[in-house]
Amino acid sequence: MRAFLALLQFATVLPLGKTRELGHFARHSYLYPLAGYVIGGIVALVVYWIADQIIGAAVAIAGLLILSGCHHFDGLLDFGDAVMAQGDREKRIRALTDKQVGAGGVALGITITLILFAGLQASGSIISAIIIGEVCAKYSMAFLTAAGTPFHDGIHSYLHGFSRPYFPGLAFVLCLPLILLPVSTNKLAAALILMVLCPVVLLLISKRLFGGINGDVVGASNEITRAVVILGMALIV
Repeated sequence: MRAFLALLQFATVLPLGKTRELGHFARHSYLYPLAGYVIGGIVALVVYWIADQIIGAAVAIAGLLILSGCHHFDGLLDFGDAVMAQGDREKRIRALTDKQVGAGGVALGITITLILFAGLQASGSIISAIIIGEVCAKYSMAFLTAAGTPFHDGIHSYLHGFSRPYFPGLAFVLCLPLILLPVSTNKLAAALILMVLCPVVLLLISKRLFGGINGDVVGASNEITRAVVILGMALIV
């Protein structure tokens, strides 16, 4: 329970009382998908009462950003700046860790938000899409936390130091209750494939561009994986 509360305090802005030591969660970072169930469930409960799917999609995006404190979205913007930066690895790392946001970050932020919005409003069940997308997004964070070698000290290196190679497997097991949602087997299979593929691709890109992973890349993976998973499910008839 301490690890779960520490996870929610780390991944959300929910008022959960006394701050728990991050180390409780760091030793159990495979629990990331549980935060997806909580965040996705809260947002889905709000959207459930909205009849218009387009408005529901917009409210869902706002809710996801607000509940996470925009921390992961900030990582997405930094990642966009770094990917678009011209020059050697050191220059890209400076763009990734710089607090200022450039055109690359803005462009990637808008692109992923548009993809997410399109996927949500085209979903057969926006409620299921929200929950599945958020759980899959958190799986991608668990995957990169364990598999992504850090290129400098920070939150990611701290979490990575406690992770074990089998953590992604445990995180995947925590995603299996998604089969209980009223979604076709094809859509769910696509979601599970994409939730693994997205962080793998980001891991390869980050190793080539930066020589490793940091917290911004992990945060970016949350936003990108969620959008890709939801759009992927919407595209499957």
